[in-house]
Amino acid sequence: MKTMIKSICLVAGMLVASVASAQSTEEILAKHEAAMGGLDKWATVKTAVLKNKFSVQGMDIESKTSLVVGKSFRTEIEVMGNKIITVIDGDKGWMNRPAMMGGTGSPEDMPAEQVKMAASQKVLGSILTSAKSDGYKIELVSKEKLDGADVYLLTVTKPSGEDSKVYVSTATNYVVKTQAKVNVNGQEVDSEVNFSNYKMVNGLAFPHTVETPSPMGGTMTVETVSVEINPTIDPVIFAKPSK
Repeated sequence: MKTMIKSICLVAGMLVASVASAQSTEEILAKHEAAMGGLDKWATVKTAVLKNKFSVQGMDIESKTSLVVGKSFRTEIEVMGNKIITVIDGDKGWMNRPAMMGGTGSPEDMPAEQVKMAASQKVLGSILTSAKSDGYKIELVSKEKLDGADVYLLTVTKPSGEDSKVYVSTATNYVVKTQAKVNVNGQEVDSEVNFSNYKMVNGLAFPHTVETPSPMGGTMTVETVSVEINPTIDPVIFAKPSK
């Protein structure tokens, strides 16, 4: 009888722990969503234009991204007087790179794998603001320290099985870091992105500083110059030129 009671208590304790964990995850998500401006407000964003700047090996680079949320985006990057254009439109993509940067100087179709990898760029907000609606599984792993500050560590798993680690500040409720494995040219590599300098734009929070390890060593820092919400975007900019 004592053994049975102990077993019942153990199971009950596990159930309580499971419920507490689920509640904690939901509470973290709710606070994050509120800090970002609220899901209802994010749902009103249909288009956006973002301008960024960053430096690579001493070169100052500017970029402009025109986005139709959930459908298409076009990014233009100016490098030493040359322009690199990357476009995703639905399930297809193309890019135009100058010969000095490994391209042909003419519009080229992007491989299906690259289009798939770039699909996340068609969404605004954090990985958590759209996770539930996209059918991702979100689990709270632990509360720990990141660079001396308290954070929640969550895992976000896509229906395909790919997962990411997401670190959420306990102080601000913003996502401050993500880690994942991504496929680059057939090889699985670690991806790490740090987010900071959040600012409100039209009542929505955007990280204005994004840092990620540079393929050439060191850290690449991208600073957001401006964010325009719901501008008119001509769909013709996403069409691949004939030549």
